[in-house]
Amino acid sequence: MPFTEKKTIKYAAFALLFAVFSLVLPRTLAASGEGGTIKTVVIDPGHGGHDPGTIWANGKYKEKEIVLSVSLRLGSLIKQKYPSVKVLYTRSSDKFVDLSERSYFANRNKADLFISIHVNATGTTSVTGTETFVMGTDKSDSNFELCKKENSVIALEDDYQSKYEGFDPSSPESYIIFSLLQNVHLEQSLRFAELIQQRYKSGPIQTNRGVKQGGLIVLWKSTMPAVLTEIGFLSNAKDRSILASRDGQAKIADNIFKAFCQYKEEIEQIHGEDEASESTPQAPAQTDNPEEYYTIQILSVSKPLAKNARDLKGLTDYRYVKSGNAYKYTTGRYSSRSEAQKNLPAVRKLFKGAFVVKVKDGKIEI
Repeated sequence: MPFTEKKTIKYAAFALLFAVFSLVLPRTLAASGEGGTIKTVVIDPGHGGHDPGTIWANGKYKEKEIVLSVSLRLGSLIKQKYPSVKVLYTRSSDKFVDLSERSYFANRNKADLFISIHVNATGTTSVTGTETFVMGTDKSDSNFELCKKENSVIALEDDYQSKYEGFDPSSPESYIIFSLLQNVHLEQSLRFAELIQQRYKSGPIQTNRGVKQGGLIVLWKSTMPAVLTEIGFLSNAKDRSILASRDGQAKIADNIFKAFCQYKEEIEQIHGEDEASESTPQAPAQTDNPEEYYTIQILSVSKPLAKNARDLKGLTDYRYVKSGNAYKYTTGRYSSRSEAQKNLPAVRKLFKGAFVVKVKDGKIEI
């Protein structure tokens, strides 16, 4: 049997085992907002110690220093507004932390949300902007290059080849494992990522490169909603001046904080409505404008589902809207947000991550 075939079978078998394990693990290690509140947040400043991450100008600018500053600012903002929320860091100083340990740390502490913060770079200095990743698969070259760069950190770890089951971050073949796994918290992760990118639009780095999916080791073993956000390009002069300044770092941290506040509010609002209403869904009200209405988003997947797909859980009243590389499935059609909110608790009995969205001219708006 050719080596490549053996390796593919090995990854497929490992992926299957992990997929089964991941169905049980979230129930035992992480609440992921199950109680209706965000009790613990883990903030992960990328790189650290002998791993500087992206560097520029002969080491004058280092990713590890910028992301640590932004992370500590973010944690401070959360603590100030929500004293009851436990804020933990994978590192709070300049030290090296294994990629696997970052997600395991979040799992051990039963975190409800994992936020990994990084700085981007490319050989083309004109490229600018922010982007936020969730665990998934995407065949675009740019996404794969970023994943290779972030995952290559494992080579700095002791005995990484056995620790990561022979995973080679530079080999496309290795990434088959990610295509065989389903992230049980994908919907919540996507929602938080969308909120972050919306906040970034206000600046200081205004180019929005969107929400993307990628095979990132730091995310794939987390047992809670998790994102990796790239806050700008150190290779771009304008981005770099912002990333290196205290004011720029403070504004970026504030954007992520505001996204966190909105995400937390939505999670808790949904939980409150679940307790307040055990009724079945009401008949959807038809909107006067067929091009603008409210609906309930239940799933976001990388390709259209078959009519009898298990992910739809027998639901027949659904439709989907293509948004970027994702197909967002919704149910119901309502004339107002409040009308949709009334039906949300019943929908969440089947789809726990469901939330209300607005559709305008065939596009989903939050």
